[in-house]
Amino acid sequence: MRYVAAYLLAVLGGNDSPNSKDLKKILDSVGIETDEERLKKVISELSGKNIEDVIAQGSSKLASMPAGGAVAVAASAGSAAPAAGSAAPAAAEEKKEEKKEESEESDDDMGFGLFD
Repeated sequence: MRYVAAYLLAVLGGNDSPNSKDLKKILDSVGIETDEERLKKVISELSGKNIEDVIAQGSSKLASMPAGGAVAVAASAGSAAPAAGSAAPAAAEEKKEEKKEESEESDDDMGFGLFD
C-alpha cells in the first residue's frame, strides 16, 4: 500500500510516469525502507495507465461489493430486541445515576464551561 501511495503522490506532484528512483525518494523522505520487488511490481502494474481511470475502475468494483457490517448489525439488532424489553428498567436506573454523577462533576469546573 505504501508503494501505491508513493506512486499516487508522485503523480499528484506532476510526474505522469514515476520510476523507482522517484518512489524511493518519496519513501525515504518519511523513513520507509523500500522492497525492490514490490516497488517494481507497483511500477509495472501502473506504468502507462491513467491514474484517474484506475481509480474510477477501482471505485466501481468497490461499489459492487456487499458491506458486511450492515448485515451483522441487522442480525444482532433483531436477536437483541427481545432482551431489550427486560433490560429497560435497569437502563432507566443507570441513566438516573449518571445524571446525578454528572451534576457532581459540574461543580468541579467552578461554574466555568468551555463554551459559555
